[in-house]
Amino acid sequence: MRRLFAGVFAAGLGIAASLGLAAGARAETTLRVSNWLPPSHPIVRDILAPWGQQVEAATNGRVKVEIMAAPIGKPPAQFDLIKNGAADVGYGVHGYTPGRFKLTPVAELPFLSDSAEALSVAYWKLHATTLAKADEHAGVHLLTVFTHGPGMIFTSKTAVTGIADTEGLKMRIGGGVVAEVAKRLGMVGVQAPSPKVYEILSNGVADGILFPAESVPFFKIDKIVRHGTSVPGGLYNTSFFVIMNADTWSKLSAEDKAAIDGVSGEAMARLAGKAWDAADAAGMKTMTAEGVSFATADKAFTDALHARLAGVEDGFLAAAKDAGIDGQAAIARLKADVAAAGK
Repeated sequence: MRRLFAGVFAAGLGIAASLGLAAGARAETTLRVSNWLPPSHPIVRDILAPWGQQVEAATNGRVKVEIMAAPIGKPPAQFDLIKNGAADVGYGVHGYTPGRFKLTPVAELPFLSDSAEALSVAYWKLHATTLAKADEHAGVHLLTVFTHGPGMIFTSKTAVTGIADTEGLKMRIGGGVVAEVAKRLGMVGVQAPSPKVYEILSNGVADGILFPAESVPFFKIDKIVRHGTSVPGGLYNTSFFVIMNADTWSKLSAEDKAAIDGVSGEAMARLAGKAWDAADAAGMKTMTAEGVSFATADKAFTDALHARLAGVEDGFLAAAKDAGIDGQAAIARLKADVAAAGK
């Protein structure tokens, strides 16, 4: 009997050990996401958090996503921080490091789309089929690219209804194509990070800001700006990336890689675009309630904008040529896909 119990005990240990090995082979992985925005920002609340839930569901709980509570570096440093392994996943703005990403400005050009969803999906498709050949995101696994909603003109005192109104305006601008847009419109660019916009507008350092509608209430300047002007197709856009550390990616199983890619790429671009369109709509509602007046550029103003901004794509075209890419065809495809998405 003693031998029988010993044999059963040994067998039980063997089964437990084998189950343990199986469980270890499918151990839970947690992806830490570097975050430099407040948890209430649409990028965090409506893009990264839902994507994390989708990753967990797609991998049957094997991979979880944890959005970090405190920033590990400034926004322009995010690409290199993720590349070097400071966190597993991160996001950022291509234009925050001028000259580094030479092809992404194609998605920031004026007059492309009134919808972040349509533009973001078209942008991802263009990247996957064409821009990826240049390997500008070398050293990381690119999860997706997307844009915010159409950029608008917001001012604190005087409404902008014609091209003459743009001359000499001191405007806070971000990085990327928007800086060239402001320059061509005769604006004086004021460089400041987004969290500083309340300070520079309330102190009169800037007359206004070039922003999507979502960002005005979010950065609490809806009581400072009094006028907003929209431009058909948007005055500009901003290009974002979401990336994963290459070593982190390589350690995932083929099954989990496929699952994560399945909820990234075009799917995540669509998620991001929808989230930003909804945030822009909410922003417009909030600003209207705060008494901000709105105008849409009429034909004369729009024609003048097109004339002033003609050739703003030349930098992209030159970079595309250097990369062996037909830049004009890339722009045409982007516009065609945006138009198709809007039908």
